[in-house]
This record gives sequence, structure tokens and C-alpha cells, in this order.
Amino acid sequence: MTEPVPGREEAIRLVRMDRIRTRELLARIPERALTTPGLGGGDWSPKDLIGHLESWERHALDALEAWSRGGVAPSDHALRMVGLDAFNLAEVTRKAGWSVARSVDSADATHRRLLASLASIPEDRWLAPPTEREREGVGSHLGGILGGPAGPFRHDAAHHPDLEAFAAAHTR
Repeated sequence: MTEPVPGREEAIRLVRMDRIRTRELLARIPERALTTPGLGGGDWSPKDLIGHLESWERHALDALEAWSRGGVAPSDHALRMVGLDAFNLAEVTRKAGWSVARSVDSADATHRRLLASLASIPEDRWLAPPTEREREGVGSHLGGILGGPAGPFRHDAAHHPDLEAFAAAHTR
């Protein structure tokens, strides 16, 4: 990760602000188009993206739990086994039958749990390695799980250009 890892409060601010922007963009998309494929020129719908974002927030929560026991983040193991694309596809496929309402409700609940978990990490723990085998701090590892091209904790922002284009194409 080339971007400096933000402190805990800044990370929370980034995650919160980017999600607000995601919600604003989703609100511009007509309800009937939320299940329409084509986001980013691919096969995902906005509903799929909601599930994708939620999955990575859940992966961060799972990592925190594993690290509290001295273990490896489950997503690290899965990524080594199947790779990023297959890992993402499995999560989207798992949630394919969910309604938009269920996807949104689940994502909102996971987002609230994530923000509460981030806020509960003491600053000294934020800077400490998640396990004895690690070198970088918890914040660095979480920043990677929740990161994107815009930097640590900017996963939502990575999808904003595609959401903006999709909204523009599906709005009257």
C-alpha cells in the first residue's frame, strides 16, 4: 500500500463519508434499475455492488475477530486459495437471490457494526500489529481490506465513477 495509513478517526471519517456518497449515488438510480446488470460495463447490478461492499466490510470484521485470537484473517486465506476475482464472484453469487431491501438492510447493519468496531479499537492497538507474525499495524491491514485505488479505507470510492455513470445512464 503506497498511501500512508490514516489514524483511526480519519479512517472512520473516510469510510463514513465514502458510504454517504455511495448512498447518494444509489438514490439517483431508479428502483427498477437497481437490479439491472451493466455497472462498470460488466455483469454487476447496483444491488450486486451493495452486496460486494458489505462483504468486504464483513471481511474486515472477521479479520478483527481472527486477529483477537492470534489467527489469520479469513479473507487472507481465501484470497491466497482462489484469488480476488473468484473470491468476489463467490460473494456476489451467494447474495444473488437477495432482494434489494435485504441487501441494503444487511449492508447498513454491517456498516454500523464496522464503524462501531473501528471506534472501539484503542489508538495504541491501531498502530500495533494484528498478530505477533505481522509487522504493520492493525490500521494498515484493515486499510488494505477496506482499501481501493484511492487509498486505505477507500473501497467505496473505487466504485463511485461506475455508479455515477450508471446513474447518469438510468436517470431520465
